[in-house]
Amino acid sequence: MLAKLLTYSIFGIDARAVEVEVDISPASLPKTILVGLAEAAVKESTHRIERALANSGYSRPVDRVMINLSPADFPKEASSFDLPIALGMLAASSQLQSEQLEDYCVVGELALDGSVRKIRGTLSMALQARESGKRGLIVPVENSKEAAVVEGVEIIPVSTLTEAVGFLTGQLQIDPMQFSWENAVDKFGQYPVDYSDVKGQELAKRAVTVACAGRHHLLMIGSPGTGKTLLARRLATVMPSLSPEESLETTRIYSAVGRLDDGQALLLQRPFRSPHHTISQAGLVGGGSTPTPGEISLAHHGVLFLDELPEFNRNTLEVMRQPLEENRVTISRAIGSMTFPANLMLVAAMNPCPCGYRGDPKRQCNCTPMQIERYLSRISGPLLDRIDIHIEVPPVPFRELSDSQSGTDSKEMKDAVEHAREIQRRRFQGGEAMLNGTMSPRELRKHCKLAPAAEELLKMAMEEMGLSARAHDKILRVGRTIADLDSSGLIDAHHLTEAINYRTLDRNYWTQ
Repeated sequence: MLAKLLTYSIFGIDARAVEVEVDISPASLPKTILVGLAEAAVKESTHRIERALANSGYSRPVDRVMINLSPADFPKEASSFDLPIALGMLAASSQLQSEQLEDYCVVGELALDGSVRKIRGTLSMALQARESGKRGLIVPVENSKEAAVVEGVEIIPVSTLTEAVGFLTGQLQIDPMQFSWENAVDKFGQYPVDYSDVKGQELAKRAVTVACAGRHHLLMIGSPGTGKTLLARRLATVMPSLSPEESLETTRIYSAVGRLDDGQALLLQRPFRSPHHTISQAGLVGGGSTPTPGEISLAHHGVLFLDELPEFNRNTLEVMRQPLEENRVTISRAIGSMTFPANLMLVAAMNPCPCGYRGDPKRQCNCTPMQIERYLSRISGPLLDRIDIHIEVPPVPFRELSDSQSGTDSKEMKDAVEHAREIQRRRFQGGEAMLNGTMSPRELRKHCKLAPAAEELLKMAMEEMGLSARAHDKILRVGRTIADLDSSGLIDAHHLTEAINYRTLDRNYWTQ
């Protein structure tokens, strides 16, 4: 007898429909055959499924069992096929009779005792189930909240194989899992940190506000202990809250790689990723025989913080250049090409010299110009050119550390950021760019109108600082954001002066 069910396999961060066909026919010797380009984890599942059937009180088929996973032109490596294969074997052996097999998709891993375990990628699977017009999706209980985020499809949580059979046969009533956006925001949408925790550094906070307002990449240069990491870790608190669409896009990535916290259905805080400097190229941008997202994609709609930037492998940093320009990562392998989103804000930090104390008023630096030049050469010029804002973060004086006043807090900075972004939303309505930091050359010429004094100032800066064409465009983009914070239509000279001051590495900083 032949039975068919629909399930899903994760390919990158997308879910692909897989039809599970189970055919049981008489044979002299019982044998289970699995075909359909199944990887090792799937091939091993037949032994696990057989014991789960027996331990759940069902009879293991004693005939020839042929299992086909269709289509067979892409590899299948997840353990999420266990539950649909088990149900298919029960249906093909007439132990399960249900008309609902055509209405519901099934995913889940089985334990030997028949319990259903958590899997990866159920959010993408629920989205695909809705697109394919299925009534619902049967998932493990631990994944049900995550999948229930998707509206328009029933999410049926099951904890055992017996529960799945009971639901499909109508002997057990299971209510679909419901998702509450308000409860999720209250529980997972609050940040535990604030810029009021950072004493002093008002100029650095201003640079952070400008960077977030236009989504400009930021590099902080300063001695150890000046607060670079504190500033970076609070950056997401001043960015606008994730929209439902952004939250869904980001959660899909974390779901596909199994990085969602227990009980968390949706990411409601902007991601903050801070990989160690020993990370590999594949760990940073993604990779593997079957490509999976890297840190760049995990920081989608959030912040990627690279502390001690020169300590990263130079070749590893170079692979970031294209993703920073295109906001996506494309990885090609023999099995196909995958594109992962990477719309992020890069924030990096570094010391001013190898010892870290160049320019520190309290400590002496003994680094030679040759050592400093070698230290800087670990970061390529083209990568630095792609970072819009370079700022110095000086040591904080004692009087500011001991001041009872908290200074600028996250709410004040966020209000300014949202004001500037609202101006940008109106400006770019229907255009290619969404924010000033992503303006194309055509949009740059259209929207970055300079006052006469500002135009003369930019000409002088280009000649004296020897700026590249890309640095010229970065200054205009940052100047446009500063003008937006002031609600100014034209970029005035004082806006441009501030933007030029944010190009520390272009002002012969390393030879001062």
